[in-house]
Amino acid sequence: MVNYSNTSALGIIFPNSYDALVPELVNVRMMASIPFASRYRMIDFILSSMSNCDIDNISVMVNNNYHSLMDHLGSGREWDLVRKNGGLNIFPPFAEKNSKPYVGRVSALATILGFLRSQKEKYVVMSDSNIAVNFDFKEMIKYHIETGADVTVAYNQQELPEYLLQTQDHTKGFYYTFDIQDNRISKIYVNPKSAGVQNFGMNIYVVERELLIDLVNTAFVRGQEYFERDVLLPQLNKLNVYGYRFDGYAARISGVKSYFDENMKLLDDFNLDGLFSRAPIYTKIRDDNPTRYISGAKVENIMAADGCVIEGEVENSILFRGVHIAKGAKVKNCILMQDTVVEAGANIEYLITDKEVTVSAGKEMKGTDSFPVYIAKRHTV
Repeated sequence: MVNYSNTSALGIIFPNSYDALVPELVNVRMMASIPFASRYRMIDFILSSMSNCDIDNISVMVNNNYHSLMDHLGSGREWDLVRKNGGLNIFPPFAEKNSKPYVGRVSALATILGFLRSQKEKYVVMSDSNIAVNFDFKEMIKYHIETGADVTVAYNQQELPEYLLQTQDHTKGFYYTFDIQDNRISKIYVNPKSAGVQNFGMNIYVVERELLIDLVNTAFVRGQEYFERDVLLPQLNKLNVYGYRFDGYAARISGVKSYFDENMKLLDDFNLDGLFSRAPIYTKIRDDNPTRYISGAKVENIMAADGCVIEGEVENSILFRGVHIAKGAKVKNCILMQDTVVEAGANIEYLITDKEVTVSAGKEMKGTDSFPVYIAKRHTV
């Protein structure tokens, strides 16, 4: 009989991982605070998943461009993380005297070893925030205990994104696939280019807190940076590293094109239910009016957040809060972030507009399905 009486877990989120994959979108923010699905940020999915699984001591290891994220998270009230003990902790660079901006997960964790030693939870759950997923951490922790694993690694089975297969620039971040035998990971491949369905790492891990402290301390002394490449891979024969297969819906951001595609997939109710039906996803509240559809507006297959005003034509598009589509404007296959204004007579297609963009009256701008056009924050075109 497995004892689940002491399954308390500490959550750690790395919000800057894979920023380099989407340089346009992270010019003024980080991966975790990229807007997604009309009203959310990428971090909302992992943060809500942890909160829904009673993980109420969560640390966010920010590295740079974190002001937008701190404004979004606030005190953590929307995720029920306002606590006297635990709750939401944000660790910026230089949070401790000898800390500095980190490169990999090892150097990030090394800056908070004192914090980790002072905590009481038995397990640590770690995750990046480049995947929008509604994840059951309770089931993963249960699996971790039942298998007697030292480290449990979440993965899903899919083909590698085309962008990752094509890029030769390894400075944009490492990704991992696994060979798995009897649920145990026997090989880890770093930045592979293999075709076909792979066991694709989700960068979600469960490990005992004391073991994590020991692994990080040893690796950091040796000048190592990456948890997967430098710690797990060389010790697969020594550590029991198990794979936990996730079969639910996962939207992985691996480039601007995939960001566009993953948003657009949510216009299909099947995908929308796959992401949102298991448990609620929370986000920062903006008190706004319901979206208004003015007489003469034509709308087909859109996702629109609150505060929008639609007077023109919109088709197959994602509208974030406060978007205004003026009379005579035509919008098709677009992602329009918060407070974008499309003025009268404009005609746009396959555009991603950042926050507070204005598309001038009568302007025609069209990207393509394979190359959507991105307009930077507060620009007028």
